[in-house]
Amino acid sequence: MIFVTLEHILTHISFSIISVVIIIQLLTFFVHEIPGLSDSSEKGMIATFLSITGLLVIRWIYSGHFPLSNLYESLMFLSWSFAIIHMIPKIWNHKNKNYLSAITTPSAILTQAFATSGLSTEMHQSSILVPALRSHWLMMHVSMMLLSYAALLVGSLFSIALLVITFRKNIKIFVENQNLLIGSSFFDQMEYLTLNENINILENTSFSSSFKNYYKYQLIERLDYWSSRVISIGFTFLTIGILSGAVWANEAWGSYWNWDPKETWAFITWTIYAIYSHTRTTKNWQGANSAIVASIGFLIIWICYFGVNLLGIGLHSYGSFILS
Repeated sequence: MIFVTLEHILTHISFSIISVVIIIQLLTFFVHEIPGLSDSSEKGMIATFLSITGLLVIRWIYSGHFPLSNLYESLMFLSWSFAIIHMIPKIWNHKNKNYLSAITTPSAILTQAFATSGLSTEMHQSSILVPALRSHWLMMHVSMMLLSYAALLVGSLFSIALLVITFRKNIKIFVENQNLLIGSSFFDQMEYLTLNENINILENTSFSSSFKNYYKYQLIERLDYWSSRVISIGFTFLTIGILSGAVWANEAWGSYWNWDPKETWAFITWTIYAIYSHTRTTKNWQGANSAIVASIGFLIIWICYFGVNLLGIGLHSYGSFILS
């Protein structure tokens, strides 16, 4: 009973802290950046990580197995994974602004909110593992898969943001070019506008446009950088997860690969991000082109994680919404 009480307390603490972190980030974004608030946001994410860690450890102790036996536990672990990814810049000793927080913090709170409020109370209860899941490979395989999902989702969201900014930039350039063509025809007919006035207008417009374009270029570069770095981590986790799952499958079912829906979509996910990794090695395919591949991967991951479980078929279906 005491373990359940502690679990509920840690759940409320982690959700409350990350809610405050979201508010701080919104204030920083819409008002102006305050160093003290930024530091508080970082400390809040660390506190959230520790709270969820404590929650999972307590659940592990009283259930007797690693807490990845149902949807609630996998979502809480996914939220924990987002918090881990948030701290990657700290691990790499990056002293610049933590761009990951724009994705990881909302992802963590939405995942946890769905786990705690969107699921029935019965689904919060720890279930007894079926014989096939009573293996030391449970922790290795499922944890690697969920960590990979978290990293790939974050990296893909950066790619989607890159595509949105690039698309808006191209649309704006197209509109400006059209207006320039119309304006040129109009100015040819206007005799009262002097040459000096034209030069001043062009100089002011050019300076303002150059500054905005430089800022957008820098933003696109940062998005592309973090997208590729985080996706590379996620792809490594995904590869380890699939390989460990194959070994586990051979122990449990006597075959390394069975092409059931979950395995098939996991392979499709791996293929998409393998293509993405290949595009990163080709200069002409970097940027928006590779971001398109990552955006496709974003949809594939959700199909692999949620969509396949809706079917309730295959060797990975031990109940409603279970595992990775």
